[in-house]
Amino acid sequence: QFCTNNNAHVVQPRLRIEEIRAKRLSIFDKELKRQQALIPRLEKIEVAYEGLDNETTTLVMNKGVSTPYNCAQHISEHVVKNSVAAEINGEIWDFHRPIPSDCTLKLLCMKPEDQHQASLVNKTFWRSCSFLLGAVVEGSFQDEISVSLHSFPPANVRSGSFVYDVQLSLDDWVPSQSDLRQISASFQKFVRQNHIFQRLDIDSSVALKMFEDNAFKAEQIPHIATKSSSGHTVTVYRVGDHIDISRGPMIASTSLVGRCLLTAVHKLDSRIYRFQGIALPSEIYINHFALGIIEARARKLNPARIPELKSN
Repeated sequence: QFCTNNNAHVVQPRLRIEEIRAKRLSIFDKELKRQQALIPRLEKIEVAYEGLDNETTTLVMNKGVSTPYNCAQHISEHVVKNSVAAEINGEIWDFHRPIPSDCTLKLLCMKPEDQHQASLVNKTFWRSCSFLLGAVVEGSFQDEISVSLHSFPPANVRSGSFVYDVQLSLDDWVPSQSDLRQISASFQKFVRQNHIFQRLDIDSSVALKMFEDNAFKAEQIPHIATKSSSGHTVTVYRVGDHIDISRGPMIASTSLVGRCLLTAVHKLDSRIYRFQGIALPSEIYINHFALGIIEARARKLNPARIPELKSN
Protein backbone atom coordinates (compact mmCIF):
# COMPACT_ATOMS: atom_id res chain seq x y z
CA GLN A 1 0.00 0.00 0.00
CA PHE A 2 1.12 3.54 -0.65
CA CYS A 3 -0.09 6.99 0.31
CA THR A 4 0.45 10.43 -1.18
CA ASN A 5 0.22 12.70 1.84
CA ASN A 6 -0.07 15.98 -0.04
CA ASN A 7 -3.62 17.41 0.12
CA ALA A 8 -4.96 14.34 1.94
CA HIS A 9 -8.27 14.71 3.75
CA VAL A 10 -8.46 12.24 6.61
CA VAL A 11 -11.89 10.68 7.12
CA GLN A 12 -12.53 9.39 10.64
CA PRO A 13 -13.86 7.09 11.88
CA ARG A 14 -13.47 4.62 9.04
CA LEU A 15 -13.32 0.87 8.73
CA ARG A 16 -10.18 -0.55 7.20
CA ILE A 17 -10.65 -2.02 3.73
CA GLU A 18 -9.87 -5.48 5.09
CA GLU A 19 -12.77 -5.16 7.56
CA ILE A 20 -15.15 -3.92 4.86
CA ARG A 21 -14.22 -6.78 2.54
CA ALA A 22 -14.54 -9.35 5.33
CA LYS A 23 -18.07 -8.12 6.08
CA ARG A 24 -19.08 -8.29 2.40
CA LEU A 25 -17.63 -11.79 2.06
CA SER A 26 -19.58 -12.93 5.11
CA ILE A 27 -22.84 -11.63 3.63
CA PHE A 28 -22.00 -13.17 0.24
CA ASP A 29 -21.25 -16.61 1.71
CA LYS A 30 -24.36 -16.57 3.89
CA GLU A 31 -26.59 -15.65 0.93
CA LEU A 32 -24.96 -18.25 -1.32
CA LYS A 33 -25.61 -20.99 1.24
CA ARG A 34 -29.20 -19.80 1.65
CA GLN A 35 -29.83 -19.99 -2.09
CA GLN A 36 -28.18 -23.39 -2.39
CA ALA A 37 -30.41 -24.69 0.40
CA LEU A 38 -33.47 -23.73 -1.65
CA ILE A 39 -32.68 -26.49 -4.14
CA PRO A 40 -34.76 -29.36 -2.64
CA ARG A 41 -33.30 -32.19 -4.69
CA LEU A 42 -31.11 -32.62 -7.72
CA GLU A 43 -32.90 -32.74 -11.06
CA LYS A 44 -31.21 -33.74 -14.28
CA ILE A 45 -31.05 -31.59 -17.41
CA GLU A 46 -29.67 -32.25 -20.89
CA VAL A 47 -26.97 -29.94 -22.20
CA ALA A 48 -26.30 -30.21 -25.93
CA TYR A 49 -22.66 -29.19 -26.26
CA GLU A 50 -21.70 -27.94 -29.72
CA GLY A 51 -17.99 -28.49 -30.30
CA LEU A 52 -15.69 -28.31 -33.29
CA ASP A 53 -17.25 -28.84 -36.74
CA ASN A 54 -20.70 -28.47 -35.16
CA GLU A 55 -20.33 -31.88 -33.52
CA THR A 56 -22.92 -32.20 -30.74
CA THR A 57 -22.45 -34.10 -27.50
CA THR A 58 -25.29 -34.48 -25.00
CA LEU A 59 -24.27 -34.07 -21.36
CA VAL A 60 -26.56 -34.98 -18.47
CA MET A 61 -25.98 -32.37 -15.73
CA ASN A 62 -27.56 -31.16 -12.50
CA LYS A 63 -30.20 -28.43 -12.83
CA GLY A 64 -29.28 -25.17 -11.10
CA VAL A 65 -26.00 -26.63 -9.85
CA SER A 66 -23.83 -27.61 -12.82
CA THR A 67 -22.01 -24.84 -14.68
CA PRO A 68 -20.35 -24.55 -18.09
CA TYR A 69 -17.10 -25.23 -16.23
CA ASN A 70 -18.49 -28.56 -15.04
CA CYS A 71 -19.53 -29.34 -18.62
CA ALA A 72 -16.04 -28.50 -19.87
CA GLN A 73 -14.57 -30.93 -17.33
CA HIS A 74 -16.38 -33.74 -19.18
CA ILE A 75 -14.80 -32.70 -22.47
CA SER A 76 -11.08 -32.04 -21.98
CA GLU A 77 -8.54 -30.21 -19.84
CA HIS A 78 -7.64 -28.08 -22.86
CA VAL A 79 -11.23 -26.84 -23.15
CA VAL A 80 -11.35 -26.09 -19.41
CA LYS A 81 -8.13 -24.07 -19.57
CA ASN A 82 -8.95 -22.08 -22.70
CA SER A 83 -12.64 -21.27 -22.22
CA VAL A 84 -13.30 -17.59 -21.52
CA ALA A 85 -17.08 -17.75 -21.24
CA ALA A 86 -20.00 -19.78 -22.54
CA GLU A 87 -22.93 -19.28 -24.86
CA ILE A 88 -26.19 -20.85 -23.70
CA ASN A 89 -29.12 -20.81 -26.12
CA GLY A 90 -27.39 -17.93 -27.91
CA GLU A 91 -26.85 -15.87 -24.74
CA ILE A 92 -23.34 -15.23 -23.44
CA TRP A 93 -23.03 -16.85 -20.02
CA ASP A 94 -20.56 -16.83 -17.14
CA PHE A 95 -18.32 -19.90 -17.06
CA HIS A 96 -19.08 -20.56 -13.37
CA ARG A 97 -22.80 -19.67 -13.42
CA PRO A 98 -25.25 -22.55 -12.83
CA ILE A 99 -27.33 -23.71 -15.80
CA PRO A 100 -31.08 -23.54 -15.05
CA SER A 101 -32.61 -25.81 -17.71
CA ASP A 102 -32.09 -27.92 -20.84
CA CYS A 103 -30.01 -25.94 -23.32
CA THR A 104 -27.48 -25.83 -26.11
CA LEU A 105 -23.98 -24.89 -25.02
CA LYS A 106 -20.97 -23.43 -26.78
CA LEU A 107 -17.70 -22.70 -24.99
CA LEU A 108 -15.95 -19.56 -26.18
CA CYS A 109 -12.19 -19.13 -26.37
CA MET A 110 -10.24 -15.88 -26.60
CA LYS A 111 -10.07 -16.06 -30.42
CA PRO A 112 -13.45 -17.25 -31.73
CA GLU A 113 -13.78 -17.36 -35.50
CA ASP A 114 -17.32 -15.93 -35.46
CA GLN A 115 -17.07 -12.12 -35.53
CA HIS A 116 -20.11 -11.60 -33.31
CA GLN A 117 -18.72 -13.97 -30.71
CA ALA A 118 -15.33 -12.26 -30.96
CA SER A 119 -16.93 -8.89 -30.18
CA LEU A 120 -18.75 -10.35 -27.16
CA VAL A 121 -15.58 -12.00 -25.86
CA ASN A 122 -13.60 -8.77 -26.23
CA LYS A 123 -16.21 -6.81 -24.29
CA THR A 124 -16.36 -9.50 -21.62
CA PHE A 125 -12.57 -9.39 -21.25
CA TRP A 126 -12.53 -5.57 -21.09
CA ARG A 127 -15.39 -5.48 -18.55
CA SER A 128 -13.60 -8.01 -16.37
CA CYS A 129 -10.40 -5.97 -16.46
CA SER A 130 -12.30 -2.87 -15.26
CA PHE A 131 -13.67 -4.95 -12.39
CA LEU A 132 -10.18 -6.18 -11.48
CA LEU A 133 -8.74 -2.68 -11.70
CA GLY A 134 -11.29 -1.51 -9.13
CA ALA A 135 -10.32 -4.39 -6.85
CA VAL A 136 -6.65 -3.43 -7.03
CA VAL A 137 -7.17 0.32 -6.60
CA GLU A 138 -9.45 -0.17 -3.59
CA GLY A 139 -6.65 -1.93 -1.74
CA SER A 140 -3.73 0.23 -2.89
CA PHE A 141 -3.95 3.13 -0.43
CA GLN A 142 -3.14 3.33 3.25
CA ASP A 143 -5.97 3.64 5.75
CA GLU A 144 -5.77 7.42 6.12
CA ILE A 145 -6.89 7.84 2.51
CA SER A 146 -10.60 7.24 1.90
CA VAL A 147 -11.21 5.17 -1.24
CA SER A 148 -14.76 4.80 -2.60
CA LEU A 149 -15.30 2.87 -5.82
CA HIS A 150 -17.93 4.61 -7.93
CA SER A 151 -18.47 2.65 -11.15
CA PHE A 152 -16.95 1.70 -14.47
CA PRO A 153 -18.44 2.56 -17.90
CA PRO A 154 -19.61 -0.07 -20.41
CA ALA A 155 -16.79 -1.93 -22.10
CA ASN A 156 -15.56 -0.08 -25.18
CA VAL A 157 -12.48 -1.66 -26.71
CA ARG A 158 -12.17 1.15 -29.27
CA SER A 159 -11.60 3.67 -26.45
CA GLY A 160 -8.10 2.26 -25.97
CA SER A 161 -8.34 1.64 -22.22
CA PHE A 162 -10.55 0.07 -19.60
CA VAL A 163 -11.65 2.34 -16.77
CA TYR A 164 -12.73 2.53 -13.15
CA ASP A 165 -13.87 5.84 -11.62
CA VAL A 166 -12.91 6.18 -7.95
CA GLN A 167 -13.34 8.88 -5.32
CA LEU A 168 -10.26 9.58 -3.20
CA SER A 169 -9.92 11.94 -0.24
CA LEU A 170 -7.12 13.69 -2.14
CA ASP A 171 -7.23 17.10 -3.81
CA ASP A 172 -5.45 17.40 -7.15
CA TRP A 173 -3.44 14.21 -6.76
CA VAL A 174 -1.06 13.59 -9.63
CA PRO A 175 0.42 10.10 -9.35
CA SER A 176 4.10 9.67 -10.01
CA GLN A 177 5.48 7.06 -12.38
CA SER A 178 6.47 5.12 -9.28
CA ASP A 179 2.81 5.15 -8.11
CA LEU A 180 1.64 3.86 -11.51
CA ARG A 181 4.28 1.12 -11.51
CA GLN A 182 3.38 0.07 -7.97
CA ILE A 183 -0.34 -0.27 -8.74
CA SER A 184 0.52 -2.07 -12.00
CA ALA A 185 2.66 -4.52 -10.03
CA SER A 186 -0.24 -5.14 -7.62
CA PHE A 187 -2.55 -5.64 -10.62
CA GLN A 188 -0.19 -8.20 -12.13
CA LYS A 189 0.21 -10.01 -8.83
CA PHE A 190 -3.56 -10.19 -8.32
CA VAL A 191 -4.34 -11.70 -11.73
CA ARG A 192 -1.60 -14.31 -11.30
CA GLN A 193 -3.43 -15.72 -8.28
CA ASN A 194 -5.91 -17.41 -10.63
CA HIS A 195 -9.12 -16.26 -8.96
CA ILE A 196 -12.39 -17.34 -10.55
CA PHE A 197 -15.27 -14.90 -11.16
CA GLN A 198 -18.16 -16.08 -8.98
CA ARG A 199 -21.57 -14.61 -9.82
CA LEU A 200 -24.50 -14.24 -7.41
CA ASP A 201 -27.89 -12.59 -7.93
CA ILE A 202 -29.10 -11.10 -4.64
CA ASP A 203 -32.09 -9.13 -3.42
CA SER A 204 -31.58 -5.37 -3.31
CA SER A 205 -31.98 -5.40 0.49
CA VAL A 206 -29.02 -7.77 0.78
CA ALA A 207 -27.02 -5.63 -1.66
CA LEU A 208 -27.73 -2.49 0.38
CA LYS A 209 -26.45 -4.21 3.50
CA MET A 210 -23.40 -5.48 1.64
CA PHE A 211 -22.47 -2.01 0.34
CA GLU A 212 -23.64 0.19 3.21
CA ASP A 213 -20.04 1.44 3.55
CA ASN A 214 -20.07 2.87 0.00
CA ALA A 215 -22.48 5.77 -0.51
CA PHE A 216 -22.22 5.54 -4.31
CA LYS A 217 -23.11 1.85 -4.51
CA ALA A 218 -25.93 2.30 -1.99
CA GLU A 219 -27.34 5.06 -4.19
CA GLN A 220 -27.06 3.00 -7.38
CA ILE A 221 -28.54 -0.26 -6.05
CA PRO A 222 -32.28 0.70 -6.06
CA HIS A 223 -32.04 1.93 -9.66
CA ILE A 224 -30.12 -1.17 -10.78
CA ALA A 225 -32.65 -3.43 -9.06
CA THR A 226 -35.64 -1.88 -10.85
CA LYS A 227 -34.03 -2.68 -14.21
CA SER A 228 -33.50 -6.36 -13.37
CA SER A 229 -35.84 -9.03 -14.73
CA SER A 230 -37.35 -9.54 -11.27
CA GLY A 231 -37.49 -5.83 -10.46
CA HIS A 232 -35.67 -6.24 -7.15
CA THR A 233 -32.37 -8.10 -7.68
CA VAL A 234 -28.76 -7.00 -8.14
CA THR A 235 -25.91 -9.05 -9.61
CA VAL A 236 -22.61 -9.11 -7.74
CA TYR A 237 -19.34 -10.85 -8.51
CA ARG A 238 -16.69 -12.14 -6.16
CA VAL A 239 -13.04 -12.39 -7.16
CA GLY A 240 -10.73 -13.38 -4.33
CA ASP A 241 -11.73 -11.23 -1.35
CA HIS A 242 -13.25 -8.49 -3.52
CA ILE A 243 -16.97 -8.10 -4.30
CA ASP A 244 -18.50 -5.55 -6.65
CA ILE A 245 -21.66 -4.90 -8.64
CA SER A 246 -21.90 -5.64 -12.35
CA ARG A 247 -24.47 -7.10 -14.75
CA GLY A 248 -21.65 -9.12 -16.31
CA PRO A 249 -20.92 -11.47 -17.84
CA MET A 250 -17.27 -11.86 -16.81
CA ILE A 251 -14.40 -14.07 -17.93
CA ALA A 252 -13.83 -17.43 -16.28
CA SER A 253 -10.81 -16.50 -14.16
CA THR A 254 -7.95 -14.05 -13.76
CA SER A 255 -5.56 -16.61 -15.29
CA LEU A 256 -6.87 -15.46 -18.69
CA VAL A 257 -5.31 -12.00 -18.12
CA GLY A 258 -1.69 -11.67 -19.15
CA ARG A 259 0.32 -8.46 -19.19
CA CYS A 260 -1.64 -5.65 -17.49
CA LEU A 261 -0.75 -2.05 -16.70
CA LEU A 262 -2.21 1.03 -15.06
CA THR A 263 -1.47 3.64 -17.71
CA ALA A 264 -2.97 6.87 -16.34
CA VAL A 265 -5.04 8.52 -13.61
CA HIS A 266 -7.07 11.60 -14.59
CA LYS A 267 -8.83 13.95 -12.17
CA LEU A 268 -12.48 14.39 -13.14
CA ASP A 269 -14.48 16.25 -10.48
CA SER A 270 -15.33 16.18 -6.76
CA ARG A 271 -12.23 14.11 -6.04
CA ILE A 272 -13.28 11.55 -8.61
CA TYR A 273 -10.29 10.06 -10.40
CA ARG A 274 -10.46 8.02 -13.59
CA PHE A 275 -8.04 5.08 -13.39
CA GLN A 276 -7.20 3.71 -16.85
CA GLY A 277 -5.44 0.52 -17.83
CA ILE A 278 -4.62 -1.94 -20.57
CA ALA A 279 -4.27 -5.71 -20.56
CA LEU A 280 -3.50 -8.51 -22.96
CA PRO A 281 -5.05 -11.98 -22.85
CA SER A 282 -2.57 -14.46 -21.39
CA GLU A 283 -2.20 -16.31 -24.71
CA ILE A 284 -1.37 -13.17 -26.71
CA TYR A 285 2.16 -11.76 -26.85
CA ILE A 286 3.34 -8.62 -28.60
CA ASN A 287 6.71 -6.93 -28.79
CA HIS A 288 7.79 -4.02 -26.63
CA PHE A 289 7.38 -1.46 -29.42
CA ALA A 290 3.77 -2.44 -30.17
CA LEU A 291 2.93 -2.48 -26.45
CA GLY A 292 4.38 1.02 -26.16
CA ILE A 293 1.99 2.30 -28.86
CA ILE A 294 -1.00 0.78 -27.06
CA GLU A 295 0.19 2.16 -23.73
CA ALA A 296 0.67 5.69 -25.15
CA ARG A 297 -2.87 5.71 -26.51
CA ALA A 298 -4.22 4.48 -23.17
CA ARG A 299 -2.69 7.46 -21.34
CA LYS A 300 -5.13 9.85 -23.01
CA LEU A 301 -8.30 10.64 -21.08
CA ASN A 302 -10.84 7.95 -21.85
CA PRO A 303 -13.92 9.67 -23.36
CA ALA A 304 -16.46 7.51 -21.49
CA ARG A 305 -19.33 9.26 -19.76
CA ILE A 306 -18.33 11.04 -16.55
CA PRO A 307 -20.32 9.69 -13.59
CA GLU A 308 -23.07 11.80 -12.07
CA LEU A 309 -22.41 12.51 -8.41
CA LYS A 310 -25.12 12.95 -5.81
CA SER A 311 -23.38 11.51 -2.73
CA ASN A 312 -20.53 13.12 -0.82
